Amino acid sequence: MRTDDAVLERMLSDADPARTPRDAPPDARALAMRDRILHAPPAPRRRRARMFGWASGLVAVAASTAIAFAVFSPQGAAVAGTPSPLDFEGSATVGQIVDDAQVALAESGGPTAPARVVTAASWGFDVEVDTKTTEVVPQLSRLIWEPDGSGRMTIIAGVPYDPADAVASNSAEVTSSGEVVTDLVMEPGQFTTAWNTVPGDTRDDMVAMLRAFGMPADPTGLDVEAAFTTALDQWTLTDAQHRELLLLMEDAGGGDALGDTTDRLGRPVSGIRFTAPDGAFSDVVLVSLDTGRIVGVERTVLEADDVYPAGAVISYRMWDVSEETLR
Repeated sequence: MRTDDAVLERMLSDADPARTPRDAPPDARALAMRDRILHAPPAPRRRRARMFGWASGLVAVAASTAIAFAVFSPQGAAVAGTPSPLDFEGSATVGQIVDDAQVALAESGGPTAPARVVTAASWGFDVEVDTKTTEVVPQLSRLIWEPDGSGRMTIIAGVPYDPADAVASNSAEVTSSGEVVTDLVMEPGQFTTAWNTVPGDTRDDMVAMLRAFGMPADPTGLDVEAAFTTALDQWTLTDAQHRELLLLMEDAGGGDALGDTTDRLGRPVSGIRFTAPDGAFSDVVLVSLDTGRIVGVERTVLEADDVYPAGAVISYRMWDVSEETLR
């Protein structure tokens, strides 16, 4: 059995301890749940459920961007409430956003070396199908891992809120409840990554790392974003490395500048949007106005389906979360 499978089984057992002993082999239901987490958005189920997310590797299984369970109407159509979109103001070009970020990066005094430590925020849904109520459940997480594949993932529940009450400014939507919902200790070899060694600061270094995380040889801006989203879920990078990521994203093209806003942790940011070639979704990259670092990515569906209306924000992921926010 692969080590990441074993860790997933432990996490499934921890999430539902009354049903399965920790050391019991996974049954068909557990294996099916694991495969849904790893490979596809889960199908809606008529029950109360808290969903932690879809996977781009083990760390994403533990604390990645979350996918909502749907709330069923009496007719059986699925309806999901989602957080309000960020409200951007002003105008700029992608080049201006990147240029301003370079200035901020030169002055911010960020991390001096890459670290195998990531503090992040995301969200999930807590759904009560019988009463047709939904709460957004923010999550805060800290990942620490070592070159031998050992590590620790801690997930702290945020304070839930009714998505219908989320204001347009989205200020302070993510706050900690202090409740630790997952504290997973990984033994050597249980954390797997496509890039284990400390990356360098040059453009070539960043290209090599992003290629390891799935970026093609001739990437679009969306390809660059997808690869660095996975990288930033595993590494806290230096300001020099963020500079190269921004330049790679700009050079790849395809982005639309959205202006400035406040993210869901109350931080001032600029936004750059990348749209999928098939028009199904768009991702917005959030760049800190204070530090110039990439501090978040949000995904919006653009085509309505049985679960989400067009324009629904279905996930967000934020990095560089402060220790004060985690508490």
